[in-house]
Amino acid sequence: MQIIEAMQKITSHIGNPSKFSKASKLALQLIEAGSVKPETIGQFFGLLEAAMSSPGACNEPSVHADYQALFNAAEGVTECFNEQQKNQFDVWMLHAVVANDLCTDDSFVFSKAVGKIKDAISALPVVTVDDDNDEATALAALAESQSGTTENKAADSNAHAAASNSGEESSDPFGLDDLLEHKPKKSEKAAEALNRQADEEESRRLLRSRREALLKCLEMAARRYRIPWTQTTIDILGRHAYDSVGRFTARQREAVEKLWNSIKEQQIRRKHGKSASGKLDVNAFERLQEKYSHEKISIRRAVGGAGDRRATQWLG
Repeated sequence: MQIIEAMQKITSHIGNPSKFSKASKLALQLIEAGSVKPETIGQFFGLLEAAMSSPGACNEPSVHADYQALFNAAEGVTECFNEQQKNQFDVWMLHAVVANDLCTDDSFVFSKAVGKIKDAISALPVVTVDDDNDEATALAALAESQSGTTENKAADSNAHAAASNSGEESSDPFGLDDLLEHKPKKSEKAAEALNRQADEEESRRLLRSRREALLKCLEMAARRYRIPWTQTTIDILGRHAYDSVGRFTARQREAVEKLWNSIKEQQIRRKHGKSASGKLDVNAFERLQEKYSHEKISIRRAVGGAGDRRATQWLG
């Protein structure tokens, strides 16, 4: 009981950016003490949910290290999550860990994060017309909620549901349905249908969230492009995202295409612009491509042999 109360108290504070660092350290202590168990996993998941109530907050420089520490530690207790919770946690990891790894000064960590993003993009299903329609519906619902019309619609919906329920109650005034054991109750059928509908909607929501998280990762990576050692990796990531553009929704496809066009513009600038040393400002990949395009290939020797064929296809 004390553990549950402690988690509830942490949950009430962890969503506040000014209190996150202290609250997350208390949550870490619970994980390290082995207090996160199947009987407390519901409260712990609620704690993480409160921490991610505003996904953008986890990328603030003042707290991003604490977010990474918390979610890296939480990864060790995911076996207690159900399937839906695991899927949601994977999306949070993209926000709280992978995206923050893109802000590192360590080239190995940066490349590893980019590799995870590429794998996650490849794992996305190809977008269907229904996915694009779902996105349009979600955006329309968001616009309605912001205009204040959603509450009125919800009230009308509740009134309609109440009327429907009263109609169902009077549809069998003599209770004959209860005597027919082989006939499923209407209420059970309705409950099953609602559960299926809720599961499908949750799956669609998680898929939308995953795509949005990956799009954010792409944008955060692109902002590091001014740093020379990141450019090759970002070039490869941008190309991979562009080649996989069919896995993003209509609005996201436009963003990915703009991102790739921006990367291509930067490549052209580097190829034609002079650096302070007077040499062409190209990255390692492009230097190798340029070098080997002028080398000769021998059938019997390695690059640079006495053959007369140019390696025009190397690295290109």
